[in-house]
Amino acid sequence: MKRAVEVTILGRQYTVRSSSSPAEVGRVADFVNQQLAQTAKSAPTADTLNITVMTLLNIAGSYLQTQEGQPSLSTQDQRQLELLLERIDSVIGG
Repeated sequence: MKRAVEVTILGRQYTVRSSSSPAEVGRVADFVNQQLAQTAKSAPTADTLNITVMTLLNIAGSYLQTQEGQPSLSTQDQRQLELLLERIDSVIGG
């Protein structure tokens, strides 16, 4: 059963409908916020849209490298990324 979960991304409130637990949705939102903050630190003059696009490119690049068997991360970080991507997939596609 899908339920509505409130999350905050970049200071904006979103309602996510998902069959995942609220805790899982929250973990995904926390991951997204961490990645956005990391990108914002390295590009302090970028606007929100550019930060978001750069973050998506970083996540997608890591994901594709993992899928192709070319991990650029430690084994532990790679596994954590895989788990988080599965959660993101279940929230978005679920």
